Formats: sequence, C-alpha cells, structure tokens
Amino acid sequence: MTTIRATSLTKRYGRTVAVSDLSFDVQPGQVTGFLGPNGAGKSTTMRMILGLDRPSDGSVLVDGLPYQELRHPLRKVGALLDARAVHGGRSARNHLLAIAQSNGIPASRVEEVLALVGLSEVARRRIGGFSLGMSQRLGIAAALLGDPEILLFDEPVNGLDPEGILWIRTLMRELAAEGRTVFVSSHLMSEMAQTADHLVVIGRGRLIADTGVAEFIGRSSQGYVRVRSPRLDEVAKLIEIGEPHDGHLRVTGMTPLEIGTITARAGLPLEELTFVQPSLEAAYMELTKDSLEFSS
Repeated sequence: MTTIRATSLTKRYGRTVAVSDLSFDVQPGQVTGFLGPNGAGKSTTMRMILGLDRPSDGSVLVDGLPYQELRHPLRKVGALLDARAVHGGRSARNHLLAIAQSNGIPASRVEEVLALVGLSEVARRRIGGFSLGMSQRLGIAAALLGDPEILLFDEPVNGLDPEGILWIRTLMRELAAEGRTVFVSSHLMSEMAQTADHLVVIGRGRLIADTGVAEFIGRSSQGYVRVRSPRLDEVAKLIEIGEPHDGHLRVTGMTPLEIGTITARAGLPLEELTFVQPSLEAAYMELTKDSLEFSS
C-alpha cells in the first residue's frame, strides 16, 4: 500500500519554480531517502506533504487523502522539520504535553516517548538550554507522540555527534522494520548509504531517480573492473579496453566474466578480477551535477 503519493506536484513562488511536475510514491516497511542538492526543493516538497504549503499544481496524498483532511493527523503522520522551532521557555515534558493535549493523545504517551529518545532525565529542563542533539531527540519524540504509521524527517542528523547519528540511524531502521513509512531528507550520502532502502532523488525541483539504492548506484558510469596480472601489458593489448593505474587496469564497458573468459582463452594469468562499484556519494554527484545551481 502506498502511503504518500505525489502526482505532478508543482510549487511556484512568483517566477521561481521550486518544485516542477514531481511524481513519486513512498512505500511502507522501508526507509526512503529523499535526496537532492541544496535548493532542489526537498523542504518545499515536505511542507506540501504536511499541508504547510499549498501546491500550485498537482497533488500529494497521505494514505489517500490530503493531509488537511486526515481525521487524526498526528496519529497518522509524525514529522521533524525544524528541531529548533519550539518554545524555548517550556520544559521538554510540558512541550510534549501541550502537543498531546491538543491532539487527544494520553499524557502517559509523553513519558513513553521521552524514555524512547533518551530524554527522561532532562524532561524538566527548559528546551532553550538544549544542545542541538537533544533538540533533535525532542523533535523525534514529538513526531512519535501519536504512534504514527508515517514519519517524515528533514535532515535529522544535522549537527549530531557520532553517537547521536548512530542512534537516529538505528531508530529509523527499526521504525521501518515495524512496517511504518519512513521518509527522510538528507544531504549526507554516507548516512543514506547505511540507512535507506529506496531513494527519491530530485534536482532543480524535478525527479532524477526513484529507485532502490543498489540500482541507483548501478546507474553511475563510474564503476569499473580492476584487473591485475603479472602480464598486464599483454592483457591490456588483448582486451583493448583499459586504463593503466598504479599497477592494475581499470576496465569499463566489460564485465569480470567477459574479461576472465578472454584472458583464459589466451592463456594469460590473472591475479585479480574485481568489479569496483562506485559509492552512493559518487553516483549521486554524477547524476546531480547539472542540478547544483538551482535555488528554491
């Protein structure tokens, strides 16, 4: 079942087009990474999903309805867009209690989410004195308050230390494993490589890719086969494709099986025959290189 569906989604601000004819689905049971250069339209798209911005054209539905028409929105969707957009004079507990009371959520749930995100010991402290990491945890607690099926996180690891990043990464994977929909915007490719199952990639407000992580990386032209041989010059002449590099050949346009078959027939020994897959970051940079100048 699709839980978020964007169809021809478009947002204009005067003459500036922030999002243009964008269509994608977000499925439950997996972490979907939402990637794109700064200014590509990621935050604008998330705001439209949550009904904070109205689309100029097209639509975005959450569980088949516009967000504004959801009967109990916080029980359906939890979101972290800006962890610092809170009343700094309130304590963490009172902040969550106010949200809970406004949405008919039992007060007992506040204690549950405080414990879940590791803030029970500082629940009475004023939010204004929280570190960025603590603020992120509080924002996630607020997102989880209604025990929602769908979770949206916009740059959730910004400013966090390694321990905090590992915690959020693990939490997102656990939420997806429970069958929830997890849609996370990030510019950190290393994190998405370890966290996401699926990617929606945009540039200049338009869709670039909507695919699994492995398939996305496979689209990159930067993959190659590394070949080592004691008779490397002969191998290079035989296959007629390859770039000598630090004692080995980098071969593109051929598979390891094809190279191995050709060299075996010629009686040429091989010491290594390895396909080197590009990183998610390398694939991302290649596929979005024409979208880096756009600003929404």
